[in-house]
Amino acid sequence: MIWKPHVTVAAVIERENHFLLVEEETAQGLRFNQPAGHWEQDETLTAGTIREALEESAYDFEPKYLVGVYRWHAAESNTTYLRFAFGGNLSCHHPERSLDRGILRTVWLTIEEIRASQSKHRSPLVLRCCEDYLAGRRYSLDLLIHYD
Repeated sequence: MIWKPHVTVAAVIERENHFLLVEEETAQGLRFNQPAGHWEQDETLTAGTIREALEESAYDFEPKYLVGVYRWHAAESNTTYLRFAFGGNLSCHHPERSLDRGILRTVWLTIEEIRASQSKHRSPLVLRCCEDYLAGRRYSLDLLIHYD
């Protein structure tokens, strides 16, 4: 058997001391997550983050820096995830746009509300990405090299 992690991209978006999260239906029930999803073939990591943010939150997102790269093993599904989390800027909101299947709504939560809702997080990466963002972790996008 070949081991292969699931590569995901996520947008860590903060505005006025609130973080943008999505509430989504999962096999474990309703959970909170950053706008995030699987990295698709033939797209850059930043393009994947832009796409996922739009599909899940209906916001245009421009990645400006990498907040971190995270490995997490989900024991219930025996799946390992490799997450690239990006910070950046929001611009246009498209309220008329339908959200991805399974996404119920977007919410803006403070870090205290995020800490208090950990039992409802999709993974421990939700809180960790926010805390790394607040700790000032910012890595240049120049770290990411894509060859065609």
